[in-house]
Amino acid sequence: MKIETKLQEAVIKAIETLYTQNIPAEQAVLQKTKKEFEGHLTLVVFPFLKISRKGPEQTAQEIGEWLVANTPEVTRFNVIKGFLNLTVATSCWLKQLNTVHSTENYGIHKVEKDAPLAMVEYSSPNTNKPLHLGHVRNNLLGFALSEVLQANGKRVLKTNIVNDRGIHICKSMLAWQKWGNGETPESSGKKGDHLVGDYYVLFDKHYKAELAELQAKGLSKEEAEAQSVFMAEAREMLRKWEAGDADTVELWKMMNSWVYAGFDETYKKLGVDFDEIYYESETYLDGKETVLDGLKRGVFYQKEDGSVWADLTAEGLDHKLLLRSDGTSVYMTQDIGTAQQRFKKHRDLNEMIYVVGNEQNYHFQVLSIVLDKLGYEFGKGLVHFSYGMVELPEGKMKSREGTVVDADDLIEEMVSTAKVTSEELGKLDGATEDEANNIARIVGMGALKYFILKVDPKKNMTFNPKESIDFNGNTGPFIQYTYARIQSVIRKANEQGLSIPSSLPTDTELTVKEENLIQLLVDYDAVVKQAGDEYNPALIANYIYDLVKEYNQFYHDYTILKEENPALKNFRLVLSQEVGKIVKSGMSLLGIEVPDRM
Repeated sequence: MKIETKLQEAVIKAIETLYTQNIPAEQAVLQKTKKEFEGHLTLVVFPFLKISRKGPEQTAQEIGEWLVANTPEVTRFNVIKGFLNLTVATSCWLKQLNTVHSTENYGIHKVEKDAPLAMVEYSSPNTNKPLHLGHVRNNLLGFALSEVLQANGKRVLKTNIVNDRGIHICKSMLAWQKWGNGETPESSGKKGDHLVGDYYVLFDKHYKAELAELQAKGLSKEEAEAQSVFMAEAREMLRKWEAGDADTVELWKMMNSWVYAGFDETYKKLGVDFDEIYYESETYLDGKETVLDGLKRGVFYQKEDGSVWADLTAEGLDHKLLLRSDGTSVYMTQDIGTAQQRFKKHRDLNEMIYVVGNEQNYHFQVLSIVLDKLGYEFGKGLVHFSYGMVELPEGKMKSREGTVVDADDLIEEMVSTAKVTSEELGKLDGATEDEANNIARIVGMGALKYFILKVDPKKNMTFNPKESIDFNGNTGPFIQYTYARIQSVIRKANEQGLSIPSSLPTDTELTVKEENLIQLLVDYDAVVKQAGDEYNPALIANYIYDLVKEYNQFYHDYTILKEENPALKNFRLVLSQEVGKIVKSGMSLLGIEVPDRM
C-alpha cells in the first residue's frame, strides 16, 4: 500500500477519534510538501474546522499529535497556519523503493484482452505536399498519447485518415500533367511527397500569374477567379475523378503512391506508426449516403440550390453545410463516413480521440452534434484532443511559400546540429563513426521530440532548434545524458564485481535529499495515470526532467561507488538503477530513445 493511502486512512481515523465525525476519503487529501517547508506530505485542515470548532493551527496540531502517537509511518510534524506538514519514516521510503525495485515495469499497467478500446487518430496529411512542422507536433502528440493510454491498461488502435481526394489534390495532378514531362521520384532524385508538393506550388504560381494578367485587363479579383482557366481545369479533373474516369484515376493512384512512399520515410524517422489507415476516398461516399438519409428523415434540410445543411441553432451554433449544391462532399461529410466505418468495424470501441489542432474546435463540436442527431450512440463520446500551433522563433530553416517548414529538412537539421554540438562537448570521444552517427540521431530526435512534448498540448509554442539541443536545462539531451551517466555507474559497479541486491534493508539512515528522491521516483505511477486521465503527455516529460534534475544534485552531493558504508553503497546503486529504469520508461512513452553511452 502506498504511503499516501495509509496516511489518508490514518487521517480519517484521527478525525473520527478526535471529533467523533466520519469524513469521506476525498476530504483527507494529502499533497507533496512544498520544498521550502520541512516534511514529505501536507494535509490541508481548513475543511475540518467546522468539525473541530477550533482554529486552523490548533486543529492541525491536534491531528499531528494523534498521527505521531498512533501512526508509526509519521515520525514528526510541523504546522504552518492551516497546513499540517508530515515527515514520513525513512523505513517507509525504503519499503517503497523496494516495491519499485521488485516491480517489473513499475508504473506501466498490463493491457488485458477485455480492456477498454481507444482509437487515436493523428497525422491526417494531405497527399498534395510533404509533412511540415505542424504535422511533426501532431504526430508526436498522437503517438505519445497512444503510448500513455496503453500504459494505463487500455487497448489502443493508432489510426490515420489520409486526405487523398479533393481540389487541392487535383491541382498537383494538373500541374504535373501540364509541366511535368514525365518526371518521377526516380528520375528527379526527390522524395515522392516533395516532388508532388513542388507541383502543388507550381500550380499556385501559374494560377496567381493568370489572375494577375486578368486583373491587369480590368477584371476584379472575384471576376478573375471566376474566369480562371487553370481553376476550371482543376475542377473538371475533380469531376472526372469522382465520375471514375480511368485516366484520371490512374494518374491519381500513381502520384499518391509517390507521396505514400515519401510519408513512410518521414514516419520512420519520427518513430511513429499506425495500426490502421483510412482514406478519404474510401469514406466520403458513406458520409454522403448518411447525410442524404438524414435529409429524408428530416434531420437535415435542403436549400433551393440543392445544398444540404444542418440547423444547429438550438445547440447555440449556426447552420452547417454538409453537401454542396453540386452534390460534392465537405470535410464534415467525410468525417461522418469515417466515424461510421470505425464504429462498425470495432463494435467494442469505447473512445474515439481526434488529435487535431485547435483551429478545428468548431468542426469537432459540430461533428459530435451531427452524429448524435443522426442517432449514433457514439456521437456524444467523441474526444477532440485539441492542441496549439507551433512556430519557429525567427526565419525558417527551409520553407515553401515562405510559411511552411518541411519536416524532413527539420529532422536533418536537428540530427546534424546534434552531431556538431556533441562533438564540441566531447560527448562522442572514442566513438566509431557508426556509433557517433547513431548517437547524433538519438540526441537530435530526442531534442526535437522532448522540446515539443514538454509543452502543455493546449498551448501554442515556439520551437527553437538551438535551444532544444542543450545538454543543460529542461531538454531531451540533458535527460539522455543523465541516463547514460547512470548506465556508466552501473557498468563500473559490475566491473568492480559489485552485485545489486534484490532488496534493501529498511533500517539504513538516509538524508532528506535521498528520501525526497525516492518520493519522486514513487510518484511515477501516479503521473502516468494523471497523464492518461488528462490526455497530457507533457506531465510525463516534465516529471522526468524533475527526476533527473534531483538525481543530478544527488550525484553531485554524494559518492556512490566510493562510499565506504556497504549499506549506503547498495542503497545508492539501487536508487540509481531505478531512476534509470523510470527515465527510460517515461522517455519511451514519449517515443524518445535513451543511449547507454554518451
